[in-house]
Amino acid sequence: MLTIEHLTKVYANGLRANDDVTLRVGAGDVVALLGHNGAGKTTLINQAAGLVIPTSGSIRVAGCDPVADPARARRTVSLMPQAHAPLSGVTPRQAVEMLARIRGAPRKQACGEAARLISALDIEEWADTPGEKLSGGARRLTAFCMTAVHSGQVLMLDEPTNDVDPVRRRLLWTRIRAIADEGRAVLVVTHNIAEAETYADLVVLLNAGRVVAEGSPAQLRETHLTGLEDTYRLLVGAEGTGREGEGDRAALDH
Repeated sequence: MLTIEHLTKVYANGLRANDDVTLRVGAGDVVALLGHNGAGKTTLINQAAGLVIPTSGSIRVAGCDPVADPARARRTVSLMPQAHAPLSGVTPRQAVEMLARIRGAPRKQACGEAARLISALDIEEWADTPGEKLSGGARRLTAFCMTAVHSGQVLMLDEPTNDVDPVRRRLLWTRIRAIADEGRAVLVVTHNIAEAETYADLVVLLNAGRVVAEGSPAQLRETHLTGLEDTYRLLVGAEGTGREGEGDRAALDH
């Protein structure tokens, strides 16, 4: 469903954000991308979504090349970025219904899908609250619903559980699993090692733009004779470079 091969991204300032990355996410898979700030995670998904052009390598999203045909790729991909969704002037219900309609759902279906997602994430109490009055967690959950409603074949979620309380984190991950079980491919960028170990089919550890380990949580434990958190610390270390966003911001500003 999502295939990335030998992907490298070098920005004009010399920053090598991704270095020979190969990654596959099949239909029905939940793949967690783990790494420090600056590891290249956001740059990777922005290229897969057709927002940033790679320096070299290839990307296929449900058979589509996002470099050659970014418009088609964006119809296939549902992307949840790190930034808060633009909710000023609309309620969560309106925003989610609007995204479903934009993606082609008839009005009645859009309303039904939005209501089911809002219920599944337990945010009904804020569903009709103006977006500018929402907490960070409610905004994040709304952004997930906007991504998941009438979604494409591939979902890319960049830190979806940031600012979300523990109970609703579990609800969100349960919904991610259900989406994958419907046959979609899901790539999740996360810093939460425990969540990746619990919910992901495959974990990919990224450091300084390179894949340093990948496998199921069980495979990584077997290979390194330790838990995923200790494996992460062993292979990635305790500190990040903090540079990942620099190149993306420069690219998107031009």
